[in-house]
Amino acid sequence: MSTPGRDERPFISGVVEGFYGRPWTMEQRTELFKREHQWGLNTYLYAPKDDYKHRMYWRELYSPEEAEQLVALISAAEKNRVEFIYAISPGLDITFSNPGEVAALKRKLDQVKAFGCRSFSLLFDDIETEMCPADKQAFSSFAHAQVAVTNEVYQHLRDAKTFLFCPTDYCAAFCNPNVPQSSYLQTVGEKLLPGIDILWTGPKVVSNKISVESIEEVTAVLKRPPVIWDNIHANDYDPQRLFLGPYKDRPTELIPKLRGVLTNPNCEFYLNFVAIHTLATWCRSSATGGGSDVEMGYSPQGALTLALSDWLQELMSADQPGGACRSARLRKAPQPDEEPMQTDAAESLYIPGPGENPLYTAEPLTLDDLNLLSDLFYLPYEHGATARTMLEELDWLRTHREAAAAQTEEWRGRAGKFDSMCDAVVQMFNRLSNAPNRSVLYDLYNYICDIKSGVGLARAYVKTLGGQDQPSAQTLTDDPEPWGFRGGLSGEFQRMLPGHGNRDLFKRPPMTAVYCVRPYCSGDKAEVQKIFKELQRREEQSPKLISDSLSSGDVAPSPQCALVVEDDIGVCGYALALTDAKQAAATEQRPGSDTLLKDYPSLVVVQVLPRVTDPSPARRMVTQLLSSIRSSGSRGVFCELRQSDRRMLDFYSKLGSFEHVPVDGSLAQDAVVMATKFQ
Repeated sequence: MSTPGRDERPFISGVVEGFYGRPWTMEQRTELFKREHQWGLNTYLYAPKDDYKHRMYWRELYSPEEAEQLVALISAAEKNRVEFIYAISPGLDITFSNPGEVAALKRKLDQVKAFGCRSFSLLFDDIETEMCPADKQAFSSFAHAQVAVTNEVYQHLRDAKTFLFCPTDYCAAFCNPNVPQSSYLQTVGEKLLPGIDILWTGPKVVSNKISVESIEEVTAVLKRPPVIWDNIHANDYDPQRLFLGPYKDRPTELIPKLRGVLTNPNCEFYLNFVAIHTLATWCRSSATGGGSDVEMGYSPQGALTLALSDWLQELMSADQPGGACRSARLRKAPQPDEEPMQTDAAESLYIPGPGENPLYTAEPLTLDDLNLLSDLFYLPYEHGATARTMLEELDWLRTHREAAAAQTEEWRGRAGKFDSMCDAVVQMFNRLSNAPNRSVLYDLYNYICDIKSGVGLARAYVKTLGGQDQPSAQTLTDDPEPWGFRGGLSGEFQRMLPGHGNRDLFKRPPMTAVYCVRPYCSGDKAEVQKIFKELQRREEQSPKLISDSLSSGDVAPSPQCALVVEDDIGVCGYALALTDAKQAAATEQRPGSDTLLKDYPSLVVVQVLPRVTDPSPARRMVTQLLSSIRSSGSRGVFCELRQSDRRMLDFYSKLGSFEHVPVDGSLAQDAVVMATKFQ
């Protein structure tokens, strides 16, 4: 069997469909071949983990219908000058020492060879390393078992153009004790036939960086340069992550030291434009003989800009990739005996009249939108520049929230900057949602909807801190709407585990605030007045309430009926009560208040600053006050609230003990009474 010299074989470059989850369709793979040919890539490795005849039921032959599809796919790859490598993954349950198992493997690959395939791969990744008793008797190690079967299959196929082997220890992190001393890799390197190439993911399964030194190290052990199976853009391990950053942190000096590079990208086919396009740019940087990024001019940011510019054209095309125009598909072509349908242009074109709503016009998607999208969904170990800035600004605004109350120029400026960045995310979402290419949008939608929701919550929080908006009812409630929090059982498990959040890419994530509820003292009077005035400032044309005399300090609270809450900045809320509110009501000259006071003689007022987003401190203060008021012999307690104070109205409603009480003539205009009786 003659094998071409290693230097004569082309550098392998392209895509491996090797993720867990729904495999790509035949149409999508055909479109991939066209893109690879257009961008100068030459290889496709067929290895979808959840194609059950590739992995779980590897022994089963393909049906006539499946065979027809594979024949067409292999032909499409050949037409676009893309090498189709068929991979099979028998490692879940193969008995290496059983000749019948090896025969089944050969029979399956012979079938695919008859389809026109000339390149193959055996994968032994992500499997148990413990051999069955029969294999332990036949082989001295797991590596020897894999090598023996791989060599036999390779020799059986005879004229395979390319043959790839994926080891079980396919990255440095799996090697024991390390790469140079790994007995598994040593056996593979020494025993595997020289015509077989070996797949390698780098230092880790998902490698942040791959250095020249690390490749030279593994090459020495394997006795051949590896083919990189690169998971830098893979997202099958986390359904909330998507990677739209450029191929980077792999110096181009690697190219002459590798047999090839295959990217295993995002599960969603249409979202891999950037991943594949930038890999192609990286591979072309060595077209004249290799060298560093600087020498050949490869720039990750430059490659990204080029990819996004091309992607924008696809997004703005109503044609789905590889298909016909949507509008053409929606129109019914006239049959031979039919007359074309006549339409009146005046009837089909709607023009709004005076005072009517204008027609909705979608703003076109821009390159800035795609740059922002890439920044928000960048790479596994790195946020894009805009995402980093947004996290830094939000952290600063939260940390310096005491400056928000004082409305310092710096705080207002940075809050405005953060708001503008949030608005850009919303506008990007809107323009993407209206992009003509719906195939890309449908793959993107869950991701951009999620980031829009998260940014919206952060935006509302900052506005509340700065007093630019009424505090949202969602910010002080233990019963938010589902869209007001990031849910899921998996997330709750993680939040209960030690070290949760210590792998966040932003190294100073906001910490949960600690609140202290304590009795009110005379020194707190000025702080309570300050909070009262701050909240009054937010209200326009606020009605005068009976409880205002308590908050302003004009009336002293009853003994054991005053509390304050503190955070790391200082006093941030208070709860005050009068066990007998008759005198305070008389002072405010409220006619008809006797009816209310007969059933609810006591008064309570609770207020907290907007920076307190946890309802627990306010709930604790109310609980303590109600206990004290009840001990005084009171029959019930009421509170007065302004109708515009949606946050506290929601808070009292969610407590479960307070109810709305209709009262005639005893209230200021635009005020609401809520009350509770003691049993």
